[in-house]
Amino acid sequence: MKYDQGNADELKTKFWKSLADSPFVFLERKDARDDAVVMTAQLDKDANSAIWFFTTKDHSLAQMGPAVATFSGKDHGIFARFEGVLSRETSQERLDKQWSNAVEAWFPGGKSDPNLLMLRMDLGSAEIWNSDLGIITTAKMLMGQDVREEARDEHVETAL
Repeated sequence: MKYDQGNADELKTKFWKSLADSPFVFLERKDARDDAVVMTAQLDKDANSAIWFFTTKDHSLAQMGPAVATFSGKDHGIFARFEGVLSRETSQERLDKQWSNAVEAWFPGGKSDPNLLMLRMDLGSAEIWNSDLGIITTAKMLMGQDVREEARDEHVETAL
């Protein structure tokens, strides 16, 4: 199916805003789906092709590699599934930039905790669904009318 690029840009913008508002994703390595875990995405408004995560060196995510994240906006207005590659982030500048009191709550040893691992997820493909179909489409749906065409316009396969 071919999608309108303008609609893709709108949905990507809505996705990024929603993720910034509620930065929690379900993250898993592609080769270890049984080890999926909820993680807090560390975002940078100037770096929309990467997301960072803090974890421990003994966590299964520390094995890095291809990964998948799923996301639901806190108002359930947008959903996304996106892929990328996890790798070790070695930049002290990046660690300092992403560090916060909320992160420190999980790592009492602070930035120098010997078990701390910062990961970067370089983003690839994504599917984004806008579940806010608007008042007319929602009314049609509640009356049992076919809304599949309208819903198709609120879904995009894209690169992040």
